[in-house]
Amino acid sequence: MTSPLIPRRRVLQGIALGGGLMMVGGACAPTSRLTPDTRPDPTKPEGVDLLPQVEHIIIYMQENHSYDSYFGMLKRPGADGFTFDSSGNPTNSNPLAGGGSVTVHHAADTTVSSHSGQNWSATIREVNGGAMDGFGRQSPDSLQYFTGDDMPFYYGLANQFVLCDRFFASAPAQTHPNRRFLQAGTSAGLIQTDVQKVLANPEAPNGTIWDRLNDHGISWRDYCWDLPDIALWPRVWLSNQSKVMPTSQFLFDCASGSLPSVSIVSPGTQAFSEEPTSDMQVGEAYSAMLINAVMQSPVWDKTVMFFTYDEHGGFYDHVTPPPAVAPDDIPPDLEPGDLPGGFDRYGIRVPSIVISPFAKQDYVSHVVHDHTSILRFIETKWNLGALTRRDAAASNLLDTLDFEAKAFLEPPVLPAPALPDGVSLLTPGTPPLPGPTGGPLHV
Repeated sequence: MTSPLIPRRRVLQGIALGGGLMMVGGACAPTSRLTPDTRPDPTKPEGVDLLPQVEHIIIYMQENHSYDSYFGMLKRPGADGFTFDSSGNPTNSNPLAGGGSVTVHHAADTTVSSHSGQNWSATIREVNGGAMDGFGRQSPDSLQYFTGDDMPFYYGLANQFVLCDRFFASAPAQTHPNRRFLQAGTSAGLIQTDVQKVLANPEAPNGTIWDRLNDHGISWRDYCWDLPDIALWPRVWLSNQSKVMPTSQFLFDCASGSLPSVSIVSPGTQAFSEEPTSDMQVGEAYSAMLINAVMQSPVWDKTVMFFTYDEHGGFYDHVTPPPAVAPDDIPPDLEPGDLPGGFDRYGIRVPSIVISPFAKQDYVSHVVHDHTSILRFIETKWNLGALTRRDAAASNLLDTLDFEAKAFLEPPVLPAPALPDGVSLLTPGTPPLPGPTGGPLHV
């Protein structure tokens, strides 16, 4: 498959975006008029720091859950979850393939699978033209949900910080395509989680955010348990080996205040992933370890952390994904039997929380965001040109922050995860985290 290349440094004039922080604080409505290399402030050069209050940006992406599967039962005022009857029971339902219907119901345990699809065609069937009634036809298990008793740390986090209830996966597809969107504003046609297809299509047509940071000498690291996120762009991985670090180094860098300007952190392909049928509570305990390390860091007062999920994992959600700006002219790499579609619509809604001392208090964001909104935040920070039409048009997530109030300068005390602190590190068969000097890490 050929990929049309877009000039990386084309400067476009005459874009009526305004200038300064008043402009960059607004959310752009999706429009194809904004093109690759559009800078947040076209009156200033790339590399100018437009958000000096923020010195550290952290991206933490977990695996495979819809917003409703985790937060449908969250009764935070303003948050768009399930519909409830007079007794407080959720009423959302889907028709079954053989007739009848299934109502959303509590998961049997914390290792359940949706038994539904998460690939391109399955997702299109689940959305069903916006009716959101195709989940039950594939499996009644896709309408399972979790509660605050199952995941107390996550519910505490969602009640305290900014919860985004219109944050969508970037594409109606699996893990690899969506994690590619996070880094490059496009999947370059990829619609599957398929290592061979990644290797066959290794290049982002207009580069990645990591290339842009390198261009301007902005520090970054990919902290991983096993497989780094940047491996989804093999050329980037091979040329940035020194920036790949173990999870233990992230904890050390948090504690020592030596985080880079941008960090991306992953849960591992198996160890702490929440992809079914992994134990969601093990993932929650791992997340609590990371997030508490950030809040306890001496650089907390200058940090913004974005916690999100790559895709919905086949779990039900009731909100119709809206239209999206196609990132480029690269079509989906469809195979025989795949349903037709394009990258002009978001994937299904995913849980997303903005964790920062600058997070707005008592605020639920209803602005449409996707993974490329995180790109646009980074681009807004350093006035970097957009990588594709998608991130050029994306919201920049600044609706979630208030740099004057600093409501969470003193981090809140959050509930402990369902598993005791550190239990996730002691899962049978999982090696202990190594410390920065090679010895075991004590958490």
